[in-house]
Amino acid sequence: MSSRFTSGAIAVLALSATLTACGSGGSAGSGSGSGGSGSITVGLITKTETNPYFVTMKKGAQAEAAKDGVKLLTAAGAYDGDNAGQVTAIENMIAAGVKGILITPSDPKAIAPTLDRARQQGIVVIALDTPPDPQNSADALFATDNLAAGKLIGQYAKVRMAGKTTKIATLDLTPGVDVGVQRHNGFLAGFGIAEGDPSIVCEADTGGDQAKGQTAMENCLQKAPDINLVYAINEPAAMGAYQALKAAGKDKTVTIVTIDGSCTGVSALSQGQFAADSQQYPLKMASLGVDAVMNFAKTGKKPSGYTDTGVSLIAATPAAGVDSKDAAYGQSNCWGS
Repeated sequence: MSSRFTSGAIAVLALSATLTACGSGGSAGSGSGSGGSGSITVGLITKTETNPYFVTMKKGAQAEAAKDGVKLLTAAGAYDGDNAGQVTAIENMIAAGVKGILITPSDPKAIAPTLDRARQQGIVVIALDTPPDPQNSADALFATDNLAAGKLIGQYAKVRMAGKTTKIATLDLTPGVDVGVQRHNGFLAGFGIAEGDPSIVCEADTGGDQAKGQTAMENCLQKAPDINLVYAINEPAAMGAYQALKAAGKDKTVTIVTIDGSCTGVSALSQGQFAADSQQYPLKMASLGVDAVMNFAKTGKKPSGYTDTGVSLIAATPAAGVDSKDAAYGQSNCWGS
């Protein structure tokens, strides 16, 4: 799946399927001049079609597009990191005449020139969740404050680990990806330590993947069997860590903190698998993005800058001095199934 042809073809198929689906039902409200929203087409490109986070984002965009009477085209890479697939999707959306493109960049730096080309053709580009590099390659960014999300779980972990000699494993994303860097740095800041602190006994990259998270945790336990705190970049990595800890008989003695806030993650928190989870809101990102493109199409006013779509700390047990919500709140506001 690593070749440009294969990943690009998958993105084309995803886009084509959506075009077909919208062909008969996407014309609601059209034919009434510049004010009719039926003539507005919005593109959404996510990192993958399988990650529940991006599945939820797609559902949010679809719901908002249906409400606003606009046509939505969707596509995704074949895997997280498939820049070639996303480039192909952008090119196809340009050809389809979209007014705006919403995108979660798989490779923030590599996608930037293609985003610039789209903008040069008068298309508004909005990054969701992950900023491109440079960030001004997109007109606007709607995303979680990832530094704040990391700080919240770091602060919580600090209180939970008070009085203990802490041995930390950090299960990170991929080197250089802004989301992962900000969450990692936020966790350290919230915990009150700097990179290189001796309490960090293992650092490993997971790509945000459960299987890789489990392998990373297994390797960390071999390196430092006395780990008692795990920071995980997201819930899949956290669940992988939990599975490795459970297999090693350490799931009751190690605290796991993570970021996502899905319904599956909140359920895991309720069952004691995670101690805390910073909840983010992909539905809001997508709906705001669709609305911003519609407004641009109608008024010519482009969105700009960064819009914080919010984050809440969901904790199984409250920690003194750290603002958090309980699992019931988390379940009421979670995403996915």
